[in-house]
Amino acid sequence: MKLADQYGLIVIEDSCQAHGAEYQFGKEGPWRRAGSIGNAAAFSFYPTKNLGACGEAGAVTTNDENLAKKIRIIREHGQGQKYHHLVEGYNGRMDAMQAGFLKIKLRSMEKWNKERRAAAETYNRLLAGADGVITPYEPSWSRAVYHLYVIRATDRDDLQKYLGELKIGTALHYPIPLHLQPAYVHFGYRKGDLPVTEQLTGEILSLPMFPHILPSQLEYVAEKILLPAGAGGPKGRMRGTKVL
Repeated sequence: MKLADQYGLIVIEDSCQAHGAEYQFGKEGPWRRAGSIGNAAAFSFYPTKNLGACGEAGAVTTNDENLAKKIRIIREHGQGQKYHHLVEGYNGRMDAMQAGFLKIKLRSMEKWNKERRAAAETYNRLLAGADGVITPYEPSWSRAVYHLYVIRATDRDDLQKYLGELKIGTALHYPIPLHLQPAYVHFGYRKGDLPVTEQLTGEILSLPMFPHILPSQLEYVAEKILLPAGAGGPKGRMRGTKVL
């Protein structure tokens, strides 16, 4: 925000997976919620999010009344008033049924986020020092809400296959970096242009994470990740190591 003020820029927050997350401004500064920091922020209410509707839904937050007015016009076919189209817009209105689900679930969001944070802390403790595994980093000046719990694993593909055989669901968020997507080929990026990004897309793995996940389930997932190769663990299972 300081850079934006200095150079006359605007800041749009991608808060789609950050419902309730917080950021602290300076060591003794105030804590601010995601969605209240920039000029505007986008939230997704897709059913899998920390605050999810029963179908497709989303919202924009802003403290700028002029910007809010423009967004309302764009979301409703560009209409300033019925049948008067000021700009080319979209049908982006959230229906009342989705709003009803969200209003009820909003009451539990804080509780669910605390449960997600507790689950993440358990994962961090159980997986601390695990060979070939790096757990998420959360600095002291932020409070994550763990829509996803994503580790880095040197043998990610082997690990995912191994966990899948044990009926432990995992996912890749996301397997193809943006600069290599066909939709953006016109920018001219090639493989190798962003080596760190490309490395990480081959290491990231999202482990099971939801508010009501049980400690025993967390322990089971961690136990299987930590199981040594000689005892049928991930590396041994995938590489055919025999138990002697």
